[in-house]
Amino acid sequence: MKSNRGLEAVAGSIRLLTVDALEASTTGHPGMAMGMADAGAAIFGEILKHDPTRPDWLNRDRFVLSAGHGAMLLYSLLHLSGYGLPLEEIKRFRRIGSLTPGHPEYGHTVGVETTSGPLGAGFATAVGMAMAERIMSARYNEPGYEVFDNRTWVVSGDGCMMEGVTSEAASLAGHHKLGKLTVFYDSNGITIEGSTDITFTEDVKARFRAYGWQTLEGSAHDTDEIRRLTDEAVAETEKPTLIVLKSIIGKGSPGMQGKHKVHGTRLGPEEAARTRIALGAPDGETMFHVHPEAYGYFEDRRREWTSKRNEWEAMFERWSAAFPKKRRSLDANLARDPALLNEVPWPEYKTGDSEAARATGGRVLTALAGSLESLVGGSADLASSNGTEIPGQEDFTPGNPLGKIIRYGIREHAMGSITNGLMLYGGIRPFAATLVMFVEYMRPPIRLAALMGLPVVYVTTHDSIFMGGDGPTHQPVEQVAGLRTIPNLRVLRPGDPQETVEAWKMAMERNDGPTLLVLSRQNLLTFAKPDEDWTNRIRRDGAYIVRDGGDVPDAVVFATGSEVQIAIGASELLPDLDIRIVSVFCREVLYESWERDRSPWRPEGAMSFAIEASSRSGWEVFTDGERSRIFGLDDFGASGRPEEVAEYVGFTPEKFAELIRSRTAAG
Repeated sequence: MKSNRGLEAVAGSIRLLTVDALEASTTGHPGMAMGMADAGAAIFGEILKHDPTRPDWLNRDRFVLSAGHGAMLLYSLLHLSGYGLPLEEIKRFRRIGSLTPGHPEYGHTVGVETTSGPLGAGFATAVGMAMAERIMSARYNEPGYEVFDNRTWVVSGDGCMMEGVTSEAASLAGHHKLGKLTVFYDSNGITIEGSTDITFTEDVKARFRAYGWQTLEGSAHDTDEIRRLTDEAVAETEKPTLIVLKSIIGKGSPGMQGKHKVHGTRLGPEEAARTRIALGAPDGETMFHVHPEAYGYFEDRRREWTSKRNEWEAMFERWSAAFPKKRRSLDANLARDPALLNEVPWPEYKTGDSEAARATGGRVLTALAGSLESLVGGSADLASSNGTEIPGQEDFTPGNPLGKIIRYGIREHAMGSITNGLMLYGGIRPFAATLVMFVEYMRPPIRLAALMGLPVVYVTTHDSIFMGGDGPTHQPVEQVAGLRTIPNLRVLRPGDPQETVEAWKMAMERNDGPTLLVLSRQNLLTFAKPDEDWTNRIRRDGAYIVRDGGDVPDAVVFATGSEVQIAIGASELLPDLDIRIVSVFCREVLYESWERDRSPWRPEGAMSFAIEASSRSGWEVFTDGERSRIFGLDDFGASGRPEEVAEYVGFTPEKFAELIRSRTAAG
């Protein structure tokens, strides 16, 4: 039996650092970090395949702290194991500019694999990472060359198990037989409000067994048992594994362990002093003590980890020499080389061609899938509606990891988080598709993708009341306006087939954040574009002029999506007025251009209008704050044929022309 002395020193140090970091910051969640300290020490000390000196190693195991409020568990381990997180940053826990924010954030702190954010999101993201490993190993491994052979480990808590996204993701993980995914469930029976039995009495193990998981159980404080359970998890190759670890929340605190207040309340000076003494610190007053044995333990382990990583590096170089084409492909996909887009046979359209934006998007997606090895994605049971079927491509299944189409079923929330996991793993360009209305179920992972700067592509269709018969429950009104408020998310709403092709190009060109395409169900007519530089202008300014209207037009109309066509129709009903029409391709980018200089868009003296079959919110910027010059919707749609719905709610070229006439006449 292995000696546990080094791991005990690590666990004790985690508890001490947690207590003192919270005392210094006066805020935080000590309970989970202290309760899972023994398990965390075992995970980082013995279970994970990693090398802290090379945190970006391709074949490292992925560790996800889904219970992100227990951030000090991860920060303590990153510091102790040698990831380069200084003790000074532990002392600055939850402070502005520190590397130890209240929840771990990807790209901010070395060793953090994802911004887990809301409970359950990390769990679902980890499912995406496990799927990515299966894809990449199938794509690049050769006999004797295990380039990709890593596992994904997760620490989740009771809150994660209650969230619906965990159920969605766990169900899909079991279906796909993700045997390299293991979740340690910190079952301490406590949430902020008290014991979990006031709301949560289900048999979690039975639920996960029904999902197709292996389920095991043991103590979070017995290192030997954790080793045994982990060995069982690794031995099971056909099922993901849930290891239920019974823990004592706040373990180590004589007066607070096991009590619900320790979940989210610091110990306080007196209890902190008692806890330091109980945990073997020199005295009750010395803060941020680390047992020397903890540092020494990880120093020895790092030598072993580096040696194993060096063995992999040597194998990787032999693989590169034996399979140079695969190495070039891997490098290009990891770097998201923009030159790869030059090989795509982009669909072409001419003025007068008519097609629904979702159909055009489907043609583009088919071209991308045939050209880009890295493209993988799918829909939440709406592929035929979204235009994301991709003819000629196969499904990703347990028996076919090279299939490019992921069937998510009706699981939008999990789809969003899994897509983030695919992106975070590296070498994959994922997309996710649903109706605009159902983005409501996927909004949290979209926000996380924007926060992490992940270039995920979201394909959303049925963009307005013009979808027709399904009625107001399926007709988005406020959704697009709400999505535009998410920082770093680009919302592109193309107005014709040519714009739709460019929208996809821009989404694939982007490397610093996600893009959401808002595509129509109804046909859109390809209109003439007198600006020969319009494709560059939309990238720079987010919009371009479709009809000029002269040096000083009577009216300037800012239109987007299918409403560009309504604006054109309205202008043709007003032949005596000079009307400039601006196609607003990306309103967020146009905001920036507008702030720099609005004269190219609206000359001095011209009256401006805006039109979108959606909420009027946000368009006031272009109409001098005048909501009466925004032709939008302040109510829900109706059930009927698209043209009937348009007539019913008064959203027609004729009605818009009336608005322009009345306001320009009134001056």
